[in-house]
Amino acid sequence: MSRALQAVPGAPLLAAQGLGVQVPGARGEAPRWLLRGLTLAVQPGQCWALLGRNGAGKTQLLHTLAGARAPAVGTLAVAGQPLAAWPLGALACWRGYVPQQVVDAFPAPVLDVVLQGRHPHLSRWHWEGETDEALARAALARVGLAGWEARDVTTLSGGERQRVALATLLTQDPPLALLDEPLAHLDLAQQLRMLDLLGEDVRSGRRALIVSIHDLSLAQRVATHALLLDGQGGPALAGPVAEVMREDTLSAAFDHPLRRREMDGHIWWLPA
Repeated sequence: MSRALQAVPGAPLLAAQGLGVQVPGARGEAPRWLLRGLTLAVQPGQCWALLGRNGAGKTQLLHTLAGARAPAVGTLAVAGQPLAAWPLGALACWRGYVPQQVVDAFPAPVLDVVLQGRHPHLSRWHWEGETDEALARAALARVGLAGWEARDVTTLSGGERQRVALATLLTQDPPLALLDEPLAHLDLAQQLRMLDLLGEDVRSGRRALIVSIHDLSLAQRVATHALLLDGQGGPALAGPVAEVMREDTLSAAFDHPLRRREMDGHIWWLPA
């Protein structure tokens, strides 16, 4: 399949049909289902909050949606074409992925790391140019790291490194972004700043997000849709946030009673 594979006009950025995800069982046991029967269509301008308790399968699902692992059953399509049909370089122009934690094996300037986001857009024999560098500097400014271009990435704190990863994603500029707990290493002020930043791209309609997040109140601030894993390998609950993020569904998924409260124009989720 050539790099010239074309998107289907009007198709969802990401579509799953009857998707199931498994992990190997312990010592000779049968594989364990993390979820089954997931069907969804992700459109530009949507932010999907991926919710569930620890071990429910959020990271494995994100890996599957990104194409890093094959689903046990079901199909996946990106921009109307089967995910497996996309050449890796072309796929990286359509979807980006930010893991929970990035480990840097070697020292490198922050700017060089962020410029990696431009690699899918360059041919094999081209280097980054002034336009690419300008995009990278603008992305660093958006995450509050302007002037950090020469810093050694291995000297950064966990939260600072996560913001560099987000800047790399912004420099890559994919229409679909998958983020695995992007707020986990950030302090409260930076969590709100990054949520606002990500929300800007969603509200503009230029990007769709699937974001794994533990803080239900923060998820409620930015999400238009939610994807809730029950932690038992059953069907995921997927749909508009008002239909999924309810007291009964969240309490069941997290195995603890949760209460919805409204204050200062925001919805807050509190343990009972």
